[in-house]
Amino acid sequence: MSTEFDLGALLAERGGERYELHAKYLNHQLPRMLHTIGFDKVYERAEGAHFWDEDGNDYLDMLAGFGVMGLGRHHPVVRKALHDVLDAQLADLTRFDCQPLPGLLAERLLAHSPHLDRVFFGNSGTEAVETALKFARFATGRPRVLYCDHAFHGLTTGSLSVNGEDGFRDGFAPLLPDTAVPLGDLDALARELKKGDVAALIVEPIQGKGVHEAPPGYLRGAQELLHRHKALLIADEVQTGLGRTGDFYAYQHEDGVEPDLVCVAKALSGGYVPVGATLGKDWIFKKVYSSMDRVLVHSASFGANAQAMAAGLAVLSVMENDQIVANARAVGDRLRTRLTDLIGTYELLADVRGRGLMIGIEFGRPTSLKLRGRWTMLQAARKGLFAQMVVVPLLQRHRILTQVSGDHLEVIKLIPPLVVDEADADRFVAAFTDVMDDAHSGGGLMWDFGKTLVKQAVANR
Repeated sequence: MSTEFDLGALLAERGGERYELHAKYLNHQLPRMLHTIGFDKVYERAEGAHFWDEDGNDYLDMLAGFGVMGLGRHHPVVRKALHDVLDAQLADLTRFDCQPLPGLLAERLLAHSPHLDRVFFGNSGTEAVETALKFARFATGRPRVLYCDHAFHGLTTGSLSVNGEDGFRDGFAPLLPDTAVPLGDLDALARELKKGDVAALIVEPIQGKGVHEAPPGYLRGAQELLHRHKALLIADEVQTGLGRTGDFYAYQHEDGVEPDLVCVAKALSGGYVPVGATLGKDWIFKKVYSSMDRVLVHSASFGANAQAMAAGLAVLSVMENDQIVANARAVGDRLRTRLTDLIGTYELLADVRGRGLMIGIEFGRPTSLKLRGRWTMLQAARKGLFAQMVVVPLLQRHRILTQVSGDHLEVIKLIPPLVVDEADADRFVAAFTDVMDDAHSGGGLMWDFGKTLVKQAVANR
C-alpha cells in the first residue's frame, strides 16, 4: 500500500496558484471579488487572534471566520485533543455502537442549558437548524415555522425557508411554507399563532445581519405566546452561542427564557472539525425517536465523529478553565464603549450596538453639504458601499480584517476571536479613528476608492 503523500511539498509547489485554482475550479466570483476590494492577500500562518502574510506582517482578525474561530486559530489545547484522538485509533463511526465522546460532549453542553435534556450532533449550523425545524414539525404535528425579518439561519433548503433576506432566497423556490414576522413584534406573532398551524418560532437573540438585538422582554413574551398555542421556541445560537455575547448563550441575557430547542455550531469546532448540535427537551426527542423502528429517522453520516467530539470537549474545557466568556464580556464592553464615544465626533458614524464581542458599527447620512453629496452618490450606486470603503483601509493601512454585516447594509460587524485582549481592542479603535478622520476630511484615498466601487456596482447591474 502506498504511503507516498507529502502535503508540505504539495503546498510549496502549488500554493502560489491559490487564486488561479479557485477561479478555475471553485466559485469563480470569490477571487474576482477579493481582487476588486483589495483583499487578495496571501496569509502564511495564524495563531490566536492574529495571522501573518508572506512578508511577516501581523494582521488582527476581527472576523474570526464569521465566528468559527471562537478560541482563535490553532489553540494548543484543541490541537492536542485532536492529536490525541487520532493517535487513539478509535473504532469510530461504526454506526452500530455507542462511543463515549458524543455522550461526554452532550453532557458538558447540557450543563450550560440545564432545562434541556438531549443533543443531536450534525456537521454545521445549517444542519443544526434543519434538525430543529424537523423536530419542531414532528413534535407538534404542524407544518409552519415563523422566522423574523432579516434573519439568517443557513442556506440549505429548509434553513433557507426561514431566511429573511430575499437575495439568498431568489431563484431557489419553492421553499417550505414558513412566514416572516418583525423582530420584537409580539402582536404580529400572536396573529400568526391564532391560525393554529404554527410549529415554532425560530429566532436569533441577536441577529447577525445588522447586529440587531431582540428588544427587552421579547423572547420571554414570545415564549409565553408560543407555549400558550402549543408551539415551540427555537433559539438559533449558531453565531451568538458559546460566549460570543458575554454569556454562554445570548438568550440567557433575558431572565426566564428557556427555549425548547437550541442550535449551536461554529465555535464548538475549535476552528478545526465541522460540527453542529441541536439541543432539545426530552419529550421532543422521545416523540421523534418514538420506537426502535424510528432509531435512524434523523441521522447524519459524519455526525458525532470522534474528531469533532474531541474538538468540542477541548473547546468547552478551555472556555470553562480560562474564563473565555468573562473575557468576551470585558473586552467587548471596552471596545463598544470606546467606539460609542466616537459617535459625537464623526457625523458619518450613526450607531454602535451589540453585546460582548458581537458589535455592529452603523454609518448614516452626514449633515455637512460636502459629505452629504458624496454619501448620496454612493447610495445611488449601491447601498453598503460606504461600509466597504471603511473595511478596505482597515485592512490595507492597518492590517485589520473586518467585513460588512450583510449585503446592502451600512454596518460593519465585529466578531473577533473571544481571546482578543484590551491591546487588540485599542488597536482597532486607533485604526478606526484614523480611517474615520480620512473619511471626514472630504478627500483622501477612501473617496477615490469609493469611485472605483461605484463603477463596479454600476457595471454589475
